[in-house]
Formats: sequence, structure tokens, C-alpha cells
Amino acid sequence: MGITEQQLPPAGLADAGLTAFVEAVRRDAGPTVREAGADAVREAQRLRVRSRPVGPAVAEVRDTVAGRRGLPVRLYRSAPDPRGVVVFLHGGMWTIGDLDSHDRLCRRLALATGAAVAAVDYRRAPEHPAPAAVDDAVDAVRWAAAGLVRGGEPLIVMGDSAGGHLAALACLRLRDEGGPLPQGQVLAYPNTDLTLSHPSVREKGTGWGLSADDLAWGVEGWVPDPALRADPSVSPLHAADHSGLPPAVVVTAEHDPLRDEGDAYARVLAAAGVPVVHRREPGLVHGFLTMDTLSPAAAARGDRLFADVAELIAGAGA
Repeated sequence: MGITEQQLPPAGLADAGLTAFVEAVRRDAGPTVREAGADAVREAQRLRVRSRPVGPAVAEVRDTVAGRRGLPVRLYRSAPDPRGVVVFLHGGMWTIGDLDSHDRLCRRLALATGAAVAAVDYRRAPEHPAPAAVDDAVDAVRWAAAGLVRGGEPLIVMGDSAGGHLAALACLRLRDEGGPLPQGQVLAYPNTDLTLSHPSVREKGTGWGLSADDLAWGVEGWVPDPALRADPSVSPLHAADHSGLPPAVVVTAEHDPLRDEGDAYARVLAAAGVPVVHRREPGLVHGFLTMDTLSPAAAARGDRLFADVAELIAGAGA
């Protein structure tokens, strides 16, 4: 019987914290998300969030509602006069994630950038399949542009994983519908092609934290009809035209099944004339922005991404 990659010690990880995380996944991953189901996976995430240290203090944290549907939004301000506004869309396979799961990340983002951060609790699958979450992302950007932006402050839309995917789709739709278009889009290890056909899905789809079957389960819940998964309305990589989109920061991770489709999206944006900062972070895994308490490398690379956001805000406001 041969030795599989999942049985081997993980190689090429950025530090001991990530190595321990991946070794634990390979030793005992527990039930898959498909086996557990949405409710159990959401509860497991809530328990993980409660076990983490509370995020850093900021000047103001306030819950409110936004848009036509009264979307729950959590506002973070680190200073009375923010330098810009970031609409933040959380990851979680379109199915899990909420205002609490990314609270620590949003606090760090607000402190690092000096921006007001508006975290959006969009509708989730499978109860609300596509395009519900995109509708909510677009509404949130319009709400922020109309009510949060003051005195010409730059407006940025940002998300991680499925949230990065929603940010990309929101920019495409706002471009096509006449705006208001954000001054920047920040996509952290985003989904961009729901066909899941890129090599990294196979190469990194077992034993690195996020599995290929986890991805497939999330896609099935959000876009139940397989025939629709290559449609540009759900797969931004398949859009016929990427020109005229906001300047982008696209960051992917070496050991992530979504790596190749994120890298491909950065390339098509650049080919269409969109200014792009693109970085594939070596030694990291999917979800590293929320791993700052277990990995110094993940914390440092998160800080580097926040610096990218600050530079995008500064350039847009110049």
C-alpha cells in the first residue's frame, strides 16, 4: 500500500503554527462539511470563534442595517475622520461566516488602514442561492456610497474567499449598471471559477485545510444547477470583458485549491488594462487572514495585505 500525500508531513509551510494546523487536519479532519450539513458547520464555526482571542479595540463598533433589504452591517471606525470606506464581504463557501466570524479581521483592517469598515451579513446558501448574495453585495456598496462616503473619501470593496468572489461580481455588475463603482477591489484568495476545473483544485484539494469536496459542496448549495456554474453572473473569470473595472489587489496562497483561479483572475484583469497588485503568498494556506493568532507568518502576510489596502485608498484619494 503506497503512502499518500495526506499521510506525509506537510512540506513548504511558512511556520510551525501552520504546520501544526495542517498536521491536525491530516490526522483527524472530522466529518466533512457535506456529512455535517450547513447547520452543524455553522455551529462549529461559532464555537471556534468563541475560542479565539477578541480582536483589538477600535474607537467605534456599531451594528446597523443597509440597503433595500435592511442588511445587517457592522461598522468599525478607528478614528473620527476615516481615510476611506471599505465594504467587507466575509468568506465561508457562501454558506457559513457572519459578522462575528470576521470581527477580529475587520478590527485589524480598520486599525491598519484608518478606514471605516462596513462588514456585511449577506444572505447565505442553501437557503438563499445565487444571486441573493451578489444582490446584497451590490446593495451594500450602493448604500455605502450614498451614506458612508463623505467629502470624496475612496470607497473600496473587499472580501476573502467567497467574499472576494462576491466583491468581484459586485464590481462587474456595478460597471454594467452604471455604478457607483468603487475606487478599488481587494480579493483575498477568491473563488473566480465555479467549475472548479483548475489544477490547484486537484493538487491542493486534500490535506491542506480546505478540500476540493468542501468547495464542491459550497458551489452546489449556491448554484444548484451545474449548467449555470460557468455563467459570468456567478463565475467572474468567465466574463467576456474585464475592462473598466476598479484597480485590484489580488492575493492568493501557495497551498490553496483556489490558488490557480485567483491567479488567473489577476491575469485577465491586467490583460484588460485594470491596474493590479498580484501576489501569491508562499507557504500559506486558504483562510490565512483569520489565522493570525496561530501563525506569525499569517499575521504578517495579513498586515501586508492591509498595507496594500491602505495604499489603494491613498492612491484613490490623491
